[in-house]
Amino acid sequence: MANNINLLSLSIELLAAGAILLGLLIGSFLNVVIYRLPKSLEGEWKSDCCELLNIEPPETEKLSLAFPSSHCPKCKAPIKPWENIPVISYLLLKGKCSNCQARISPRYPLIEIAAGLLSGLIIYTFGLTAQGGLALVMTWALVALTMIDIDTQLLPDNITLPLMWLGLIANYFGVFTNLESAFWGAVAGYLSLWLVYWLFKIVTGKEGMGFGDFKLLAALGAWLGWQALPLIIILSSFVGAIIGVAGILMLGRDRNVPIPFGPYLAIAGWIALVWGQSLTDFYLQFAGLA
Repeated sequence: MANNINLLSLSIELLAAGAILLGLLIGSFLNVVIYRLPKSLEGEWKSDCCELLNIEPPETEKLSLAFPSSHCPKCKAPIKPWENIPVISYLLLKGKCSNCQARISPRYPLIEIAAGLLSGLIIYTFGLTAQGGLALVMTWALVALTMIDIDTQLLPDNITLPLMWLGLIANYFGVFTNLESAFWGAVAGYLSLWLVYWLFKIVTGKEGMGFGDFKLLAALGAWLGWQALPLIIILSSFVGAIIGVAGILMLGRDRNVPIPFGPYLAIAGWIALVWGQSLTDFYLQFAGLA
């Protein structure tokens, strides 16, 4: 029996290690999504506006997730396959383009490392199961949304809406919760922030958040059920407070500069995915309710 337990533990650790490697590769692709998707959408919006105004659209680089191939943004030199190995290539190149020696941002390997470690933790927690596979997809989507929102203060429908539908489909089969909880989670997630948005706008005359935040919380509700929404909202506020105060004290960030709420929702949603039940049980025990 002890030997069987050891083999099971070893297999989970090996699966987690494999998930880390997979996450590193996906993280490399996420870097492409984070950089190119907003630019691609911006190009489409400009083209639509020009068509509406019946004017000739400006000449812009055609950009998609697949075209053109990866290249240095400064000298346009194509990136060779050996230069595109997650993390390792960055270290071998010493963080510089091999052609023009322009500096490569360290955020690229950091995103790859984050995607790898989070993927390993997901498989270590859920195993090689339907929950584990779907949780990986959710994790990668949340990483992309977090970074896009930080860069552009946008949460693209191209990610949030498929994420919501995938959560509903998964829970049709009861993967994380039942379909009824998932449906009302999506409804309540959207409407709760929609109401906060309008109340804030009526009182202050300003927009406190974007519609993408509503859709992201709806997606999290679709995955985890309406029961998880209070925990996600509390966690997002807590995470936001910590990061906001740290940014002001350590980085000297202007407190009047708006901070996107999407990353806090994404972080809170991921925490609720992995540790939500444990956190809820701890709170109930701490409050003497369980």
